[in-house]
Amino acid sequence: MYYELYIDVLFLENFLMDYILLLITKHVLCSREPVWRICLAALAGALATCVVVAVRIPYTFIKYGLFYLIIPGIMLIVGLRIHKGPELARGMITLYIGGFLTGGIFSFLGQYAQVGSLFFAFAVVSYYMALGIWKLLSYLNRLQEFRYRAVLVKGDQKVEVTAIFDTGNLLHDPVTGAAVNILCKTVAKELWDQEETEGVRWIPYHSVGKEEGVMMLRRLDMIMLLKKENIILEHPYVAISEEKVSDGKYDLILNPDLL
Repeated sequence: MYYELYIDVLFLENFLMDYILLLITKHVLCSREPVWRICLAALAGALATCVVVAVRIPYTFIKYGLFYLIIPGIMLIVGLRIHKGPELARGMITLYIGGFLTGGIFSFLGQYAQVGSLFFAFAVVSYYMALGIWKLLSYLNRLQEFRYRAVLVKGDQKVEVTAIFDTGNLLHDPVTGAAVNILCKTVAKELWDQEETEGVRWIPYHSVGKEEGVMMLRRLDMIMLLKKENIILEHPYVAISEEKVSDGKYDLILNPDLL
């Protein structure tokens, strides 16, 4: 069986796809390399691919090695100037995941039209959709990194809650200047006797939907954040919120200044 191959079409298609994948990799790795280097790397990748296709190579594993290791490596070195082993491995993984996303999106779009001229439009749409998916996955990963299981300790009382670091929590004690966390009232009732007033102060705050208000300020003995390596916060301040701090997903809003 023989296939008719137009080398110019192969070159243009590979150039465009290599360029898109390198752009995605550039964004994910936060590289500051100029676009002209990305373009140069895509040209090198497309040219090398055409050469490997055109030249008869006796061993299949050599051709696969050129396609999936050598050529992508050259593109990363030329386009993003990545030379170190770990960084190059990370770039290769990012490149392949970007290719998987882009290829899947492109195939999905291609089933609705068989017009060759739409290739470039589909490729561009695939780029933006794949980049959007990457950003969403990055956001979810960052959100997970800032979410903790936490143990609150006050005397003999211990309560395990779900906590989250929120950069929007800028609350500080006006007396000591210490960072203040926000705890829901339901959990606070498990830690303190409602009639206990020793050490209680009130702290003013501002929030969305409520210009001014005050919350009860108390101090815990400890907050333990449960991760691979537990983080211990000694004698942290917590402001008791009369309202729910979330829709039930977490009970404690940690102040980012604590870390």
